[in-house]
Amino acid sequence: QVQLVESGGGLVQAGGSLRLSCVASGGIDSNYVMGWYRRPPGPQRELVAEITSGGNTNYAASVDGRFTISRDNAKNAVYLQMNSLKPDDTAVYYCLADHLYLARQYWGQGTQVTVSS
Repeated sequence: QVQLVESGGGLVQAGGSLRLSCVASGGIDSNYVMGWYRRPPGPQRELVAEITSGGNTNYAASVDGRFTISRDNAKNAVYLQMNSLKPDDTAVYYCLADHLYLARQYWGQGTQVTVSS
């Protein structure tokens, strides 16, 4: 069973930075896309960024140029460097591992990011 454990959330002032980490325990190979989603206050969860094992990335327009996703395949880890944070970035951030070809999808428990104005 794959488990994803996130860390690095917290409270930061607008303009500040945070780095989120997510480590997967076993079962993640090169066929998984790893990424970050977030859920602001409300029911919808939205894509923040995702990365393939080969390093191809995709960002939401709202974070492009401010956030950087990276991945360490040897450690089964994915990171999200968040710079120039805004109050609108306040949300619970979730790590995701999604198999490209099979119906296998794993979520982390979420980590709170709060940006004060």
